[in-house]
Amino acid sequence: MKRVTAFALSTVAALGLIAGLASPANATPPNIPSASTAASELAALTVAAESHESTYDRDLFPHWITISGSCNTRETVLKRDGTNVVTNSSCAATSGRWASPYDGATWTAASDVDIDHMVALAEAWRSGAWAWTTSRRQSFANDLTNAQLWAVTDNVNQAKGDKDPAEWKPPLTSFYCTYARAFIDVKYEWGLSVDSAEKSALSSMLGRC
Repeated sequence: MKRVTAFALSTVAALGLIAGLASPANATPPNIPSASTAASELAALTVAAESHESTYDRDLFPHWITISGSCNTRETVLKRDGTNVVTNSSCAATSGRWASPYDGATWTAASDVDIDHMVALAEAWRSGAWAWTTSRRQSFANDLTNAQLWAVTDNVNQAKGDKDPAEWKPPLTSFYCTYARAFIDVKYEWGLSVDSAEKSALSSMLGRC
């Protein structure tokens, strides 16, 4: 894979398209709260040790599901967060440009881009999703309403894996504030817990806002 110079995210946002409509102002997932709101949400989260790790199975979170026509969740996010994305009859992206906010890299092949779950599925499982119905887990895994799904560099997503912010942070420290705000809000909206190290890391990251 050949990396190309990253373009400003604001430029990507201005040009990005989703389903033929202009993308949100910053070409990122919707409903990222302000730092003050995220701090309030973090304070409200239940602090608890993670559990049920041994019973996690990715298949318990069905994804990607059909969103519209022939487009599934991954393809929808690629269109939402990309610039000049062209798709074929089966909704696969054949061209476009994607700026990865985690590391600042820009890609022109969809195969170089992963759709990251801000709160990883296994992390969600350990934080309370083990008690959910499969239907609720499916909704979580395909959540386009909150800041849960992000188009990012594939190997950066793989490095993150199922780690929480106490164990992994984005390569770009300038993204810490946004990352923490989004991560906290997803946990808050879905009623998931945080462990003490995770809460400390998120609080520290909010300090960069």
